[in-house]
Amino acid sequence: MKLTATKTIIDAVLRSNLICPGIKILCAVSGGADSMCLLHVLFENRERFGISVAAAHFNHNLRGEESERDSLFVASFCREREIPFFSETGDVKAYAASHSLGIEEAARILRYAFLNRVAEKEDCSAIATAHNLEDNAETVLFHLLRGGGAEGLAGIPPARENLIRPLLEVSRREIEAYLAENKIPYVTDSSNLSDDYTRNRLRHQVMPVLTSLNPRFGEAVARTGELFRQDEECLSSLAEAFIERYYDGSSLPAKELLDLHRAVSGRVIRKLSPKPLEKTHVDAVLRAAESTERCFVDVPGLRVLVDQGRVYWQEETVPVIPDTELIPGQTVILSGPGLRVETKISVYSEKVNGLFKPFCFKCDQIYGRVFLTVRRAGDEIRLRGRGCTKSVRRLFIEAGLNSRERLLTPVLRDDSGVLAVYGFGESERGAPQEGDRVLQIAVAPLDPLYFVESGSD
Repeated sequence: MKLTATKTIIDAVLRSNLICPGIKILCAVSGGADSMCLLHVLFENRERFGISVAAAHFNHNLRGEESERDSLFVASFCREREIPFFSETGDVKAYAASHSLGIEEAARILRYAFLNRVAEKEDCSAIATAHNLEDNAETVLFHLLRGGGAEGLAGIPPARENLIRPLLEVSRREIEAYLAENKIPYVTDSSNLSDDYTRNRLRHQVMPVLTSLNPRFGEAVARTGELFRQDEECLSSLAEAFIERYYDGSSLPAKELLDLHRAVSGRVIRKLSPKPLEKTHVDAVLRAAESTERCFVDVPGLRVLVDQGRVYWQEETVPVIPDTELIPGQTVILSGPGLRVETKISVYSEKVNGLFKPFCFKCDQIYGRVFLTVRRAGDEIRLRGRGCTKSVRRLFIEAGLNSRERLLTPVLRDDSGVLAVYGFGESERGAPQEGDRVLQIAVAPLDPLYFVESGSD
């Protein structure tokens, strides 16, 4: 007898071993095909699974009337079936701007915060999301593009803390067949049709090619991901055992850390860090651990200090850029952002080349003394070649700088206002021409991660 799409998916959900009898599950429902399939499967088979089900919808407020349509659609579907329903609307754009985040990351943070609040209030033991086989493959490809390690290449975990993904082994084709077989309506998110996002380009352009080479590509990725997951569990357990043995609450012995296989020492460093670290950060910590001199490394979330054969994890302190007067003929070292600033009087030439082209301002357009500072409230600049005036704060927001990066971005100013913002450009005021006498300020980075520390704390 030919299996129906309904039986295929029910079997897949049972095979996942994620549904425990007696629990209450909060189903995250966007209104799209995947989440509607998940909600219907769980609710219609709640007695068979021995569970109770509620639904939650978060309106990201990113697509105007379409977002409102999705909310009303899910609410109506649940009301007709007497499924407990919870919803919330968030201002994702405002949150992203105020926290210097990308839209997708901001949406994810707000969505999961909402789901966890509802789950706790309604005593739901698990939150179910509708990630499927192709979602997992796309995630692996996404991490591969970014250079992810075993944890990223393992793909989407079937379960993590209170999150479960019962459809992770189910294909989109099977989901669509289920919806058709059971006459379940769903809505389409128009943003999923656009190639503006990397994940959509992978879905629309890359996945079809890979699937044409291997029609079971999604399953192949799932198998590979499981192998990576096993490797990750093994290596992580070795790192945790090392931490349990050697970490005293603030430091580790440098020699023992360096004696570890690189795959384990890297995980030790990541596990002791409060924020995700890139390979360059881990390499910098290990490089510092080899030093026989006292030194430190600033990585996201903390400062790692090496002293007398031990590696210390210290709470992050954002280095402050002091108000520094720039005097011609002098060089200033800013250890916080890791910059060298050289100031001199010269004659302007448009032929000045170099990787870090200096800022140049006509001397007769400079008012009073020149300082290097952090951004101040009300700072504005009319950047050369832009034709408009913008607040420095807006420049930082548009560039996606986080709060730490903003504090470490120098601003050049005189008594009349902002002359330049490092990494963004110079003001139209003081723009020189060939042969003008200019104040030349060259700003170049030191090694951004590693500095030898002299003196006492």
